[in-house]
Amino acid sequence: MSPTSRMIAEKDGSIGRIIFNKPERHNATSSDMWEAIPVILEDFEQDPAIRVIIVTGAGDKAFVSGADISEFEKARATPEQIAHYDKIGEVANSRLVKCSKPTIARIRGYCVGGGVAIALTCDIRIASDNARFAVPAAKLGLGYWAAGVQALMNVVGPSFTKEIFYTGRLFSAQEALAMGLVNRVVPDAELDAYVDDYCRHIGENAPLTMLAVKRTVEELTRLDGKPDFHHVAHLVGECFGSEDYIEGRRAFMEKRKPVFKGR
Repeated sequence: MSPTSRMIAEKDGSIGRIIFNKPERHNATSSDMWEAIPVILEDFEQDPAIRVIIVTGAGDKAFVSGADISEFEKARATPEQIAHYDKIGEVANSRLVKCSKPTIARIRGYCVGGGVAIALTCDIRIASDNARFAVPAAKLGLGYWAAGVQALMNVVGPSFTKEIFYTGRLFSAQEALAMGLVNRVVPDAELDAYVDDYCRHIGENAPLTMLAVKRTVEELTRLDGKPDFHHVAHLVGECFGSEDYIEGRRAFMEKRKPVFKGR
């Protein structure tokens, strides 16, 4: 399913896993990794058995530590190469944001720079207690496009966004939790089991309802401030007109667990 060994795609029942697989470089991203993300997501979205997608990093040292600087001389030396690299990264991140299925970032170790951006594309972020977060752009003299700043600000608010960028420092998992950057922090030894259990719980719920909520949040937090309420209303209408709505009502009356099919 993955066009490169540096990105692993796994299916485990209702769970799909996207794993950044460059542990020797703390899972730093390279062009082939960005290009693989849309391919993997397309397969997961077309598979009705997959209800939730986990995004994570290989090994125990890092989620994603940012861009792989070692490839800059070959892949990001000219304006044309920089534009190409930025484009494929933008496409991959946009594809993660627009994914029709719930996504959870499982974060262990370092989550830095582009790693934070990837985590922010996911719906929910669950971190181990050894996770560390930073956006060191100010230490490198980098500019940050408005969309990236907005993505962070939508999650942690303006003041914490400024603190994260101004200091460029590493924040602990507990600090990230206090800011709202992550949803949950769990002991490192429990992280994998906790996230898998969380995903299976989510996977039992109605896919159309979750999609409607996901798209509604996207519309309400649009950068241009112009939500498409017609599109949101259409998605809500699809929920009420679905077989799953009938199943949910009947299961409630019959005091049993519903079996949703996403239609």
